[in-house]
Amino acid sequence: MSEPMRDHWWWRPGWQIGRSFYTWHFTFENQPAMRRLWEHYQPVLSTINTLDPVDFEVLHLTTQGVGFTDEVTTADIDAIIDRTRHHSADIEPFTVTVGPARIEPETVKMLAQPAEPIIEVRQALRDAIADIWGTENVPETMDGFRPHISLAYSNTAGPAEPIARALAASEPATEDILISTVSLINLNRDYKSYQWRTIAAVNLGQR
Repeated sequence: MSEPMRDHWWWRPGWQIGRSFYTWHFTFENQPAMRRLWEHYQPVLSTINTLDPVDFEVLHLTTQGVGFTDEVTTADIDAIIDRTRHHSADIEPFTVTVGPARIEPETVKMLAQPAEPIIEVRQALRDAIADIWGTENVPETMDGFRPHISLAYSNTAGPAEPIARALAASEPATEDILISTVSLINLNRDYKSYQWRTIAAVNLGQR
């Protein structure tokens, strides 16, 4: 039996209405292969009222947090971006396989594999932050990081079986996705959805 679903939209520590967060994400607006994958699963997920499907424009792979926007200065953000360009210059673009969809207690998500090149980028982001704030002040940890893209978020507590049955009735799908850019975004979640403004996009393998 699947583990029960939980409401994804509970207020995590530090979050409140009107507060936003700087974070590094991979985004996929210009990825036809990702759009095919999203289109494959949307007809299934959109019929389940306990899920909030993710719009294609805001599909993302959460990578490394920086801090709440009211606690980070513009000067520090600019410096972190500059150091990110330095640390990512020797990391060439790479391809990962995304999918198929799977259920976890708060989401329907797709793993991105292999994880190693994504972890390498994450370490570069952490090194950039450490250059400005010191290693001891880098947010989050490397432990337990599993690169994934969420297709839908659970909006209530309840059984996972209806979602599992719906996914089982659909063919599993995967796509190979090129990763060439990592984006620093200003992220907000006031309306039970993720919305953001891109602050900077850093191309991998470029000085």
